[in-house]
Amino acid sequence: MISNELLEILCCPESKAPLVLDGNTLVSTDRETRKRYRIEDDIPIMLIDESETLSLEEWSDIMKAHGINPDKKN
Repeated sequence: MISNELLEILCCPESKAPLVLDGNTLVSTDRETRKRYRIEDDIPIMLIDESETLSLEEWSDIMKAHGINPDKKN
């Protein structure tokens, strides 16, 4: 599990936006890039080339689940 202390200092390597922990992934709060990074053996894989770009709908649902307004720009 990713600690809150680590989550507070991690950011999306592409957009530099904060991340939210969603299951076993980290999701960028940046609406433009909508990147998702997997976590393997409690280690975040923060490589842009290995990230996934979420659809706007899926990203919005994740943001709403974490109490973030998906329509607000960072």
